[in-house]
Amino acid sequence: MSELVLRLLPEINLIEDVSLRGKVADCWQEAIDFRGWTEELLRSIPFTLLAENVSIPFIDHVRAVCLMCVACDDVLDKVHGKNKTPINRDYLIAGAMLADVGKLLEFEIIDGQAVKSDYGKHIRHPFSGVGLAFKHGIPSEIMHIIATHSKEGAGEKRLPESIVFHHADFIDFELVK
Repeated sequence: MSELVLRLLPEINLIEDVSLRGKVADCWQEAIDFRGWTEELLRSIPFTLLAENVSIPFIDHVRAVCLMCVACDDVLDKVHGKNKTPINRDYLIAGAMLADVGKLLEFEIIDGQAVKSDYGKHIRHPFSGVGLAFKHGIPSEIMHIIATHSKEGAGEKRLPESIVFHHADFIDFELVK
């Protein structure tokens, strides 16, 4: 498993299934390699290009939303106990880790600024993220989280893990918008 990926996203280690953890890290490594992203760039690019003056870096957003998902699952367990809608925590964490991995294909750096690449003008990150996940043998339930987390998922019936992720993701997005 890539040291860079683990250094950037230590929450990957929260995935208990070792095989799934490796597949998630492999998706990230392939996305990083696609444009030759460096650790410095990954820690500095904004997490969205849909708002002005975003100071929250991409990696921090991925980590924060993942941790919000885990916290939400913990609260639901604590309060609802056996009445809670079942949530597969490994799938929730993997989905949180992979929902935005496609942005590494969608974005590029031009003149020191993160911009939408020509590829990104045609293929948004939920689609490229699902493609990467499929290539690496990620379960369809996790691909569902990736596919439905953004506007592309509007009108789709979301799995419980996707509902939790979608709302956690939009907390971070709406606060900077």
